[in-house]
Amino acid sequence: MNRRLAVLSAAPLLLLLSGCGAVEEAAGNAASDAASKVATAGAAEVKRQICAVVQDGLVSVEDKQLLAGLVSAASTAGVPAEITTPLGQIAEAGDEVPAESVQALEDACSA
Repeated sequence: MNRRLAVLSAAPLLLLLSGCGAVEEAAGNAASDAASKVATAGAAEVKRQICAVVQDGLVSVEDKQLLAGLVSAASTAGVPAEITTPLGQIAEAGDEVPAESVQALEDACSA
């Protein structure tokens, strides 16, 4: 009789534990979805900032400094390579900003 009582008292515990696993999985999925949305929004914002600087096709010294400051943020946010590659080229350029990199950024921004 004691054995049967022990088995019956363990049943609710097993149901509770399996329910907790489902709740934990659902919470993990929700957190992952939220993180993905935040990352996408972050990438979109960095891209918007970059594109705003090059929209006129001219990159001044101040623009170059601003773009150079956005290189790390763009890489971290997951901005696509068609933007980060020319952005890096502009940041690494000396006094002469490569016109082909500016054009590549303009093209990527308008796509």
